[in-house]
Amino acid sequence: MQSLFDTDGGMEALGPGAAVLRGRALPCGEALLAAIDEVAAEAPFRRMTTPGGFEMSVAMTNCGAAGWITDRKGYRYTAEDPESGRPWPAMPAAFLALAGAAAAEAGVTSFVPDACLINRYETGARLSPHQDRDEADYGHPIVSVSLGVPATFQFGGPKRSDPMKKVALRHGDVVVWGGPSRLAFHGVLTLKDSEHPLTGRRRFNLTLRKAL
Repeated sequence: MQSLFDTDGGMEALGPGAAVLRGRALPCGEALLAAIDEVAAEAPFRRMTTPGGFEMSVAMTNCGAAGWITDRKGYRYTAEDPESGRPWPAMPAAFLALAGAAAAEAGVTSFVPDACLINRYETGARLSPHQDRDEADYGHPIVSVSLGVPATFQFGGPKRSDPMKKVALRHGDVVVWGGPSRLAFHGVLTLKDSEHPLTGRRRFNLTLRKAL
């Protein structure tokens, strides 16, 4: 993933194996949002509960062969939506195409995600720093797509105590991280009140992963 250290073409390095691709999703932004609506019609957004009993401020849903959930039993992937008992909606073609292309531009070829966690942020929502470590193989990268109002992304290192960079993310930005940064702690600061012509006062985030 050496190409992640390059900064040409709107690519900004965040660390070893991690970068922001500025505006990479802009050409397909409306298609991505339409696909989110289709997924949510089948598997509605919900605020999940952490193992500690706290309700998350971010609303979530999933698509793909596996969906990430949290409840009193812990964090894990499931093949079925626990609210409906049915399989999660299929991964939209627009999600797959963007994830593969963005990963390739960041130096990772043949990335085919089988899970996409869709987060919906509203004013005041936040995501505490955490690692994505519920996947079976950490050899695959994470591709994260920002849509809607801007947010401040935090990106650190493999230890919770590592310093964290603050990165302003705008509609259409894509973050890719893997390799030495695959288990980096990351989060989103409290979303400020703002408005976007396509999403109103909301921000959507697609987190595409190879989970199984």
